[in-house]
Amino acid sequence: MRRMRYAVAQIDEIEAVPGPGTLRWHPVRAHFDVRAFGCNAYTAAAAGDDVVEPHDEAGDPGHEELYFVHTGRARFRLDGEEIEVGPGTYIFVGDPGVHRHAVALEAGTTVLAFGAPPTFEPSGWEWTFRAECLHETDPSQARAILEAGARERPFSANIQYALARLEARQNRHAAALAAARRALALVPDEQRDQLRADMREHHALTALRDEL
Repeated sequence: MRRMRYAVAQIDEIEAVPGPGTLRWHPVRAHFDVRAFGCNAYTAAAAGDDVVEPHDEAGDPGHEELYFVHTGRARFRLDGEEIEVGPGTYIFVGDPGVHRHAVALEAGTTVLAFGAPPTFEPSGWEWTFRAECLHETDPSQARAILEAGARERPFSANIQYALARLEARQNRHAAALAAARRALALVPDEQRDQLRADMREHHALTALRDEL
């Protein structure tokens, strides 16, 4: 089947499937044919209806799960501990063996659920985005964030590019040039000229322009 390039849908446009019990779930993953992670939505017709069925994720492949209360209120029961939460609340269950169950406290409560095995590799932008605003105000913290990212993602050109900008702002010319060259070496051949051009135009890397 041809993969769609993008798609848009309201929750109400994804037909709810009844059961088991009072559970009504919107098969979001199937609707979009998402392959990176599991994702579904559950809407309660009445207070007391399930919005997360009683279960654990201990079986193969052992998913982590993240729940988000989109509307209404819900009572989660996690290994016997009860937590009442309202809209805008995330609940992360990292241990697949935790038994979980949630019921709506209000009609129309909607809970979004996301799950997958813990094999996802975050993009380097997570570190560069956190560090960017600290380049001028707290460069030591920016460096700590980027170096942690480089350890986690040693093949991220994005992180090396960010390190080059940080080193240049700290007047560490040799270190900045080394990081910039590492970034260039990490991108595919067809992207290298564009990245080099971006570097030469970046205000933080003016001093490196002739050496890139």
